[in-house]
Amino acid sequence: MLRVGLTGGLASGKSTVAAQLRALGAELIEADELGRVMMEPGQPVFAAIVAHFGDNVVADDGHLDRARLAHLAFAEGRLQELNAIIHPAVLAAQQRWMDAVFEKSPDAVAVVESALIFEVVRDARLRGETTGPLADWRNRLDRVIVVTAPVELRVARYVHRVCPPNATATERAAAEAEARRRLAHQIPDAEKLAEADDVLENTGDAEALREKVTKLWTKLQQERNSFRLPQSLQ
Repeated sequence: MLRVGLTGGLASGKSTVAAQLRALGAELIEADELGRVMMEPGQPVFAAIVAHFGDNVVADDGHLDRARLAHLAFAEGRLQELNAIIHPAVLAAQQRWMDAVFEKSPDAVAVVESALIFEVVRDARLRGETTGPLADWRNRLDRVIVVTAPVELRVARYVHRVCPPNATATERAAAEAEARRRLAHQIPDAEKLAEADDVLENTGDAEALREKVTKLWTKLQQERNSFRLPQSLQ
């Protein structure tokens, strides 16, 4: 077995790498999708967010007003409060998923795609936690892969992703500002690369990236039996 974390900053291309690893045979779960599901009405995380931030974060349709929540988190400096609710629940769900994967296939390579692997550690330590799975990613993962790309390229990718083809210059400028604001809340790539076990540089050459991922997959398969017993998140 091998527990792998796949991470990368905004618009780095980690989702592309994740899809390629899945196609090659990896078991894969998306932390962002887990978080989205947990933030749906009726879920404990949804209830905890509303209890903490107030009813004004609930839209007219009964779902979370994500724009309002993003404003509170990024513009009003309350991201730590939000992460303290979401991160523990998401990590516990990841552990349950990994337990099920390895029970079914002990030799699996299980990949967790998450933009915030290192940020979870940073945030936990800022809250005063010094031990446990949130404060040290090696308590829950055997290896971490970082996907990286130049900042300006990532900003351009984000703008292209969120803006329609007929977007005005003002709309594109707003999207660029939002990209830079989000990047400012993420740990710089230089720090992530120093902690990473493997690095994939994604400069936009799709075939070159595919070759790197294929080579990395061979390495992960060779390493998977070096790690036998998953450590519990408890």
